[in-house]
Amino acid sequence: MLTTVDRLDAMGRLGRAMGDPTRARILLRLIEGPGYPAALARDLGLSRTNVSNHLACLRGCGIVVSETEGRQARYEIADPHLTQAIEAMLAVTLRVDEGVPCLGAGCPVEGCCGAAA
Repeated sequence: MLTTVDRLDAMGRLGRAMGDPTRARILLRLIEGPGYPAALARDLGLSRTNVSNHLACLRGCGIVVSETEGRQARYEIADPHLTQAIEAMLAVTLRVDEGVPCLGAGCPVEGCCGAAA
């Protein structure tokens, strides 16, 4: 069972990981599937050094893991539950964005997307 301290630590690590726009962009790409630093740098228009530094931070936070494949390192989200959590957060429409249409026509959340209240 997680203690309050454990939960605060986990939330802090997630906040640190997603609080930086570059790390958030890397995470958005990695929820689609594994990636390699060079390809991530190219796809995101960043330097390899910048991407590698951010990946090291994400790895240190326990958000991503890496596996060596020959001379390359492949990075992916550490746990499928994290991928689901990030996707769930992306699906949330903040109250301040009330006029923004829901992204999912079949959204089952009561009061969202015209779902029955």
